[in-house]
Amino acid sequence: MKAKSSRFDSLVARYYPAVYGVASRLTDDPREAIALTRDAFNSTRRQLQNLRDEAALASILISAVIRAALTAA
Repeated sequence: MKAKSSRFDSLVARYYPAVYGVASRLTDDPREAIALTRDAFNSTRRQLQNLRDEAALASILISAVIRAALTAA
């Protein structure tokens, strides 16, 4: 369990700036962008822990941010 958690933490550290950047451009509100970014990582947590393909990881995260932004709007 700890290994999966640390892998997820490293994925968050690596992809957070890019995901936050997309969320920020979608919302123009820093607080909302943080919430969307957090929701994107939380909603895709299981998928991210099992994937190895970098392109798939990025695609899943960006899709989750867009879905969350559309839901919040």
